[in-house]
Amino acid sequence: MAPSALSPSASGTSTPRAKILIPEKVSPDGLALLSPHFEIDQPKGLSAEELLSIIPQYHALIIRSETKVTAEVLAAAKKLKVVARAGVGVDNVDVKSATNHGIIVVNSPSGNIVAAAEHTIALLMAVARNVPAGDRSLRNGGWERSKLIGTEVGGKTLGIIGLGKVGFKVARMGVGLGMKVIAMDPYASPDLAASASVTLVPDLKALLPQCDFLTAHTPLLDSTRDLIGTAELATMKKTAKLLNVARGGVYNEEALLEAINNGTVAGAGLDVFTTEPPAADSAAQALCQHPKVVVTPHLGASTVEAQENVSIDVCGQVLSILNGGLPTSAVNAPLILPEEYKRLQPFVKLVEKVGSLYTQHYGGKGGALGGKTFDLVYEGELAGISNTRPLFAALIKGLTSSVSDSGGRDVNIVNANLIAKDKGIVVNEIHSRIPSGDMVYASLVTLRASGGGEGIISGYVSGKTVYISRIDRFSASFVPEGTLLVLHNYDRPGKIGGVGGILGRHDINIRFMSVAADTKIEEAGEGEGEKENEALMILGVEGQVGKEVEAELRGEKGILDVSIVHL
Repeated sequence: MAPSALSPSASGTSTPRAKILIPEKVSPDGLALLSPHFEIDQPKGLSAEELLSIIPQYHALIIRSETKVTAEVLAAAKKLKVVARAGVGVDNVDVKSATNHGIIVVNSPSGNIVAAAEHTIALLMAVARNVPAGDRSLRNGGWERSKLIGTEVGGKTLGIIGLGKVGFKVARMGVGLGMKVIAMDPYASPDLAASASVTLVPDLKALLPQCDFLTAHTPLLDSTRDLIGTAELATMKKTAKLLNVARGGVYNEEALLEAINNGTVAGAGLDVFTTEPPAADSAAQALCQHPKVVVTPHLGASTVEAQENVSIDVCGQVLSILNGGLPTSAVNAPLILPEEYKRLQPFVKLVEKVGSLYTQHYGGKGGALGGKTFDLVYEGELAGISNTRPLFAALIKGLTSSVSDSGGRDVNIVNANLIAKDKGIVVNEIHSRIPSGDMVYASLVTLRASGGGEGIISGYVSGKTVYISRIDRFSASFVPEGTLLVLHNYDRPGKIGGVGGILGRHDINIRFMSVAADTKIEEAGEGEGEKENEALMILGVEGQVGKEVEAELRGEKGILDVSIVHL
């Protein structure tokens, strides 16, 4: 059952007011939005059993981090329309169960932007000027001025990994301190970066050697885990210092500890760790005790103002939902409204898959999202649909899902335009009622990067199943789900066997295989003599396809490129 933000309007004057349960502290300003319209109960210190017994009478539940909203609680909440988490993380809410029961889960991902950015700058200044060491020394009766000489940050280079909302705020603050700011983010808008006097660089190789200070503001994904390890640290200045107020695990803690001990880098300022609190005898604990490291216990969002901001934000969303509107920051809000569900749902799924395939397939080939313009072309019967907002939202969800903390769950028909704008993504929706030569089914959807050339994916729906029918110039037919290997190769005998042998040695099972033929073979050799035919090999696999497997596939003779896609 999909969560619905719409509810029938109540008629008559005797209908009781909706009830809201708030078992944790919420700011008075947030409560002021709700109290004129709803009945609010604020019992404190509820046990799990007490919550389970009283939840059936409530229409909304507002929590922070202490209350556990389990599947059992959600099953008992027969009237519940929304669970609102006054904060970012929703680890204490069973989101899947909420979705199954049609309950919207909302959070406040923007309420702590300023707090996190300011804490990053606080750590930057602390490591630059040895503030904690000076404090400790003076408290212990010392006066060690000569041992605690720091460095000025003005004129220094601040490198930023991830130019999202927090990273962008840090960049502006760094510029305000007189720093030169450079950033690496393949999904950032070049125009937005330029407006803040930030220079974008293409990769870590270009970023790291320039940095006097490095800060990471990226979600923790498979692609960003241990992003900075021994090899990356070795390319940095010996005077460089690293900061992390984002996610523990982006820096490899063992490698960072070794680099500081060896003098490869000068120090660090850390607010987050792989396990919190740091485990005994771990690298994280050693970093916490290191004289060249400044640490804080995950205080990035811990300000009075941030707590007030998130309270006001989620209370406003609860007000909207209980009045029949849509939320702005829902973790599981619908991309599609109930009345449009039957007609559009298969195409919503298709467009989302196409977007996700684009980002993962082209992400390492210069297919950065930031500042890119796309054409989303609807052909056939689909071209006659006037309300394509759910399809637009599905595309933005697909494009951003593999590079966001939430996996795209926070994208809905209300905020898709805003998210696209933040990422610098422009989408031109084109309704083509004249079928192209690729039309086989009643409707065809094509995503292409504007300007032509490579960067085209097409798909169609048959029954309830979605299919990809084209990638660039290659004609395909496969279902986009699970883990896929997309191999660009010369079309030679034995190529399938060689790839199968590599996967077999690593205990990776092949679920299906589809070979996509080159649709322009006849043009390949014109004016250039003979040229080898090329093809795409699409493999649906089961098993862990790690960097070692990828490297072995890339080393196979006749393999031109490899993409690993998770759908």
